[in-house]
Amino acid sequence: MTAPRIIRPDVRSVIEQPLTVGESPVWDEETGTLWFVDILAPALVRLSHSGKIDRFDMPAAIGALGLCRDHRIVVGLQTGVHLFDPLSGDFEFVCDPVGRDINCRLNDGKVGPDGHFWIGSFSEAKPPVNEAALYRVGADGRTRTVATGLTSSNGLAWSPDGRRMYHSDSRQCFLQAFDFDPDTGDLGDGRRLRSFTEDEGRPDGATTDRDGFYWSAGVSAGRLNRISPEGEIVEIYILPVPAPTMPCFGGPDLRTLFVTSLSTDRTGRFEAGTVIAFDVDAEGLPPFRFGNHPVG
Repeated sequence: MTAPRIIRPDVRSVIEQPLTVGESPVWDEETGTLWFVDILAPALVRLSHSGKIDRFDMPAAIGALGLCRDHRIVVGLQTGVHLFDPLSGDFEFVCDPVGRDINCRLNDGKVGPDGHFWIGSFSEAKPPVNEAALYRVGADGRTRTVATGLTSSNGLAWSPDGRRMYHSDSRQCFLQAFDFDPDTGDLGDGRRLRSFTEDEGRPDGATTDRDGFYWSAGVSAGRLNRISPEGEIVEIYILPVPAPTMPCFGGPDLRTLFVTSLSTDRTGRFEAGTVIAFDVDAEGLPPFRFGNHPVG
């Protein structure tokens, strides 16, 4: 096994306002804007190409977002999945896949190739327990539970051909992959690609590039791991933030990585969450949009 290449990228900060738990960056290639969330604020944030920041306060903790075909934003809140209209400020309830019976909230989510919102939950029990799950949510509110026995569902991303879905559990520290039907959203059996140590970085949010590599935020290690389809770490990006939470590709050529982070004192001093960016020798893929697939 070849040792991974260590890279210290030329990082720039893209916001000045501190975040509590920055997460779920999504690049809108149609408008050249970056969306992300501050989970506990709670807020949905839009960063325009001019540097202007628009902040939309949410009525409950927000875990993730996705772009919609009609320019609304699908959001995973503590109270369920909603559609949010940035122009009017209106919310439309879609569904609550978690329910109120267990101590979980919605966490990492992403729109898949099938046009559905794939979103997982996170155990808020103390200590956390394996009662979280992964859900597939349609624009009509129909919901399918696709994985159970999780603690912190995370790391959703798809291969460039849409035929493999990646998924991680940040607390159980594993990365798995499923065969995926982009027409129906059907999953094959999951198979573990690798487990992680704390020093390698607990696998948080993720994205994939056009060459099929998986980029995982190592939230416990201040780094970003670029992982081959076989599960081997091939590159390690050492970051100036101690707790990166999720990367996404953006910029006009989809060759800029934006990475969110959370507030932490892990290094012995408090550092607020933020969003950083750096250019890479890899190209990302534009995001899928909620409701844009007629099948499934």
